[in-house]
Amino acid sequence: MDRGLLDDLKGLLQERISFSESVRNNHAKGEDAYDPILPKAVLFPKDNEELSKILKICNQFKVPVTAYGTGTSLEGHVVGNDEGFTISMENFNKIISINEEDFDCRVQANVSREQLNETLKDKGVFFPIDPGANASLGGMTACSASGTMAVRYGTMRTTVLGLTVVLANGDIIKTGSRAKKTSAGYNLTNLFVGSEGTLGIITEVHLRLSPIPESIMSAVCQFPDLDSAVLTAQEIIQYGVPIARVELLNKDQMDISIKYSKLENLESLPTLFYEFHGSELSNKESIDVVEEISKNNNGSEFKWAANTEERNKIWKARHNVYYSVKAEGDNIRVYVTDVCVPISNIVECIRFAETELQDTGLKAPMVGHVGDGNFHVSVVYDPSKENQYKYIRAFSNRLIDKALEMDGTITGEHGIGLQKKEYLLKQHPDNIPLMKMIKKSFDPNNILNPGKVFDI
Repeated sequence: MDRGLLDDLKGLLQERISFSESVRNNHAKGEDAYDPILPKAVLFPKDNEELSKILKICNQFKVPVTAYGTGTSLEGHVVGNDEGFTISMENFNKIISINEEDFDCRVQANVSREQLNETLKDKGVFFPIDPGANASLGGMTACSASGTMAVRYGTMRTTVLGLTVVLANGDIIKTGSRAKKTSAGYNLTNLFVGSEGTLGIITEVHLRLSPIPESIMSAVCQFPDLDSAVLTAQEIIQYGVPIARVELLNKDQMDISIKYSKLENLESLPTLFYEFHGSELSNKESIDVVEEISKNNNGSEFKWAANTEERNKIWKARHNVYYSVKAEGDNIRVYVTDVCVPISNIVECIRFAETELQDTGLKAPMVGHVGDGNFHVSVVYDPSKENQYKYIRAFSNRLIDKALEMDGTITGEHGIGLQKKEYLLKQHPDNIPLMKMIKKSFDPNNILNPGKVFDI
């Protein structure tokens, strides 16, 4: 690596550049199934201006960089580059402003969703986008994350009002405004949402908040088979019930979660977790409808969370499903994939996934934000057995083809990273040339997270 490049970076960062193998290893991958790739060094900028100088230097020397937040992505987004640097965003951890009267806030990129909600809890507002991990809000924006409450509150695309982004050439730009709507030019904010660090490095996020509901009620309902559970969720949405959460755990996942999260009085059966947000009167009306639909599909009596502690335990179990699967063994890996289809096709698509995995001997827990047609399959495998990975990838290929056949998408919220690049070519072959033109205009030297989303 060029001596001048290293001298410039050391002069700028002083002790905030690390060549330590352990530090590089800790920033070499996310929660994905890839082997780690160690960068040449890890850089720890302290503010926008310092990050701008880093990117100017790296762009001058045409050296690749990968931004790294909390490392919770699942598709290989933050796998390192052995010819370049990883930029840790850990110092970008401040909440800049909260405007509860206008239901918005501005945060630095490495503020986590839990950190933000802890700060908001006494202000009558909350941030509703909740992927399973306690991810950073910059990373959630870069991957266009979603979560259990998307059916009611939307995704990162609908809650991000504006951004501060440092471009490959070091320019610092701000998009959006605090206004609730705008017609001012191209929607650059949503261009960066889901760009996975390939167009610029997000350093600040301006977010829409929601009022804390008057009444929150959570319940669990179990079903004799997977079709009945999924059909129930489909009918709830088609009936127009304004439910806040309707989450599916299949039999395998319930078996794992009961043990891992110590859930009591539940069986290893396909299960729906429900949550209702609103006034006491509106919740009662919604609950009556959901109970009737569930009963008509052979659902059990509802098991209600009696208090906040029990409600939190239910949803913590749901958020911990990935970690519960990883805890199944010491030398295993978990191949996670997600697809999303129109709600009318969700029963058929999940049935297809379950049928394809039967009789393989592989554990395949499934969870789903079934209220918006999105579900995840986590296949546990032994990395030393190459045939297992080949079979899983073949299954993933078939599931992707099925989702596209149903007018769905290859990913509802995980993003592309490394793992789904070939699938993006299947879904949007006509879009890829335009995406590459946009990439080249923002990053002509291809230094920003190269090799992710598509190849140039």
